[in-house]
Amino acid sequence: MAGNGPPPSENKRRRNADPLADHALSVQADEEVHGPELPHADLYGPRTVTWYETWRRAPQAAAFVGTDWQRLQMLAPIVDAYFEEPSTKLLAEIRLNEGLLGATHADRLRARIKVEKPQPATGAPAGVADLTARRRRVSDAS
Repeated sequence: MAGNGPPPSENKRRRNADPLADHALSVQADEEVHGPELPHADLYGPRTVTWYETWRRAPQAAAFVGTDWQRLQMLAPIVDAYFEEPSTKLLAEIRLNEGLLGATHADRLRARIKVEKPQPATGAPAGVADLTARRRRVSDAS
């Protein structure tokens, strides 16, 4: 997209304080369903419904407000038309709107949205003994 420039580097060094540091958003990648269902979903093709459901499960959707969902619902007919007959004009409109909602990694960097991956459970699974503590006790007794 013209005019946006490259996304900011996550590892850049700044001499001045970042004036937007307080506006960064951290969201969890939890596969939770957010937002309203697609109105009149029966009027759309299955790929459009899948597209909308993908947005409902996107981590950044946890931060969406009513106007964001309204934008996606307004975009659904365009997405449906694109799936029926792809065109660069339709794709450009879809890309523009999805970019504003943080569709790609670069879009999320620009919007200062950080997706936190769920941390794997630490320790041994239930019913499995943790041998690290036992090894310490044995080595300390020696």
